[in-house]
Amino acid sequence: MTTLRDALAPYVDRGDLPGLIALVAHGDDVQVEVIGHRDFGDTEPLARDDIFPIASLSKPIAAAAAMVLVEDGVVALDEPVDALLPELADRQVLRALDVDLDDTVPADTPITVEQLLTCTLGYGVPPALPGTLPIQRAETDLGLMTWGPPWPPHLLTPDEWMARLGRLPLLHQPGETWLYQTGIQVLGVLLERVAKMPLEDVLRERLFTRLGMHDTAFTVPDDKLHRLTTAYAPDWQTGEPSKLDGVEDSWWRTPLPAPPASAWLLSTIDDFWSFARTLRDGGAPVLSQASVRRMTTNALTDAQADAASIFLGSSGWGYGMATHRAGDEGELVRGYGWDGGTGTTWRTDERSGITGILFSQRAMSSPQPPDLFLDFWRAARATFS
Repeated sequence: MTTLRDALAPYVDRGDLPGLIALVAHGDDVQVEVIGHRDFGDTEPLARDDIFPIASLSKPIAAAAAMVLVEDGVVALDEPVDALLPELADRQVLRALDVDLDDTVPADTPITVEQLLTCTLGYGVPPALPGTLPIQRAETDLGLMTWGPPWPPHLLTPDEWMARLGRLPLLHQPGETWLYQTGIQVLGVLLERVAKMPLEDVLRERLFTRLGMHDTAFTVPDDKLHRLTTAYAPDWQTGEPSKLDGVEDSWWRTPLPAPPASAWLLSTIDDFWSFARTLRDGGAPVLSQASVRRMTTNALTDAQADAASIFLGSSGWGYGMATHRAGDEGELVRGYGWDGGTGTTWRTDERSGITGILFSQRAMSSPQPPDLFLDFWRAARATFS
């Protein structure tokens, strides 16, 4: 049988990336492999408590924080966002994706809190090459960074960012279509406003402290800098790893005015396992089983999920993460969870009881899972077969 190390070590050995950490769990049986180094050329081995940017694995964490506030009665899922986010009130909607920004109709309904969580607010990554649509060019001119990788980060405050976003029309009517990314970014601003504190404080108070996630944050302090891993991305021409973010000059050393809830958290494998285990085991001590069930249940129609297959494959989407979809029985990657563009992935498969988490240092180059992820999932499933 191919072990987890057998499957993953070749990626480090041949220089695709300097290191990775993989965790696979079934019940109380947890297996972890730590392979490689924090950077190419390092002599010190990677440590289990080293810190990785987790990119879009931030999304389910933000969604969980929102559900804590829902349970506390601070905000309601069916609540229109108009009062909390007046920049998004009285929306106009493009008649078609390729029209000028003034060719619009009024939105049929207000945007709701739940539509932020399900990414059906009507705004998100459009199905077009960057820069080809008028709204894409306008988004770039406004410096919003709502669709592509969030690095290097913008320096807008949450209010400035929302004000600029409010100048753009929606791409679709609220509730009509799933569009990636922006719903969770907007959700982060909403969380700040309803909780009346910075987003990182919301996450720390409602989740991180209660779950023992002491290394999960939007920045890395100086006394933990030696544990930060270097992030790499494949060169678009050669495929060779190229440095995306170093340590001494890391983007994550300086606090941002508006860190995106959708993609900016740092974490460790055990911190994220604490989060994943909490959902797997029903949500205590932060959420009820009913809230976890809502988060991890498909909220999309078949037509919406099919239209989003470039991102979702055959999965559905719940709150801030992919979910199992009725009829999806043959996929290698199954269950609920998500992937992060910096090379991270997580799924919990309710049917097999297996949870897998992989933190790597090689960024994804498309929405499709790279070979590293696929080999990880094959080995993860084989571990407890």
